[in-house]
Amino acid sequence: MRGLGVLAIALATALLAGCQDKAADDAAFGQKVRAYLLAHPEVLQESARRLDARLVDDEIAAERQGAARLPRLRAAVEHDGADFVAHPDGKITVTEFYDYRCPHCVNAAPRVVALIRDHPQVRFVFKEMPIFGPVSEHAARAALAVKAAGGDYVGLYGAFMGTRGLDDAAIDTLARQKGVISIPAANAHLASTAALFTQLGLGGTPAFIVGDKIVYGEDMDAVEAAVAKDEAGVRTRVAAIEQPDAHKSR
Repeated sequence: MRGLGVLAIALATALLAGCQDKAADDAAFGQKVRAYLLAHPEVLQESARRLDARLVDDEIAAERQGAARLPRLRAAVEHDGADFVAHPDGKITVTEFYDYRCPHCVNAAPRVVALIRDHPQVRFVFKEMPIFGPVSEHAARAALAVKAAGGDYVGLYGAFMGTRGLDDAAIDTLARQKGVISIPAANAHLASTAALFTQLGLGGTPAFIVGDKIVYGEDMDAVEAAVAKDEAGVRTRVAAIEQPDAHKSR
């Protein structure tokens, strides 16, 4: 037994020495790599360019897949009864996925509110998509509670977006001002929205869907242009329907 013990000690010592040698080799190799990269920064630049190109390609592929899936997901995007909808009888549907603590969503919010105010023919669907952690989730649940209570959802949306440093205390205060005392979890609805967000390859907030067009980020010019295009299409269809009746009246 003592012979086996001595053998075990010898083997452990050899392994430890090997690890130490490997660590020394790794350190020396790392120093050589560092020295080479410092002497040849173009290698890092080329690697960064290739990584950026790969990320862009992956993003484009995800966006294309999302656009291809949109037709079969349209009912979930536009007609989930748990979502708040402004102007539910509007002829043109705009959907926004957003987070109240997302700076780009905050930037877009005043124009979103103006769009709803100035275009009653736009049916605007609000998709709570909290991606900035528990405080954002709390805000989303508070907004859904206001919706369930029949309160001023658009007013709360504007208040949340306009509150700098939105935190749990501010969320509760603003929700109470809209008549909400308790805030249910709403986990199932938020999970289904998150799954839809992923299936559409949206990637970040805000994201808007206007008809068949997906607008990424806070590009409200693109959103308004898409709305104007769809409005023109609606006017053309209405005119085509009314024109035969005008001939008949003559």
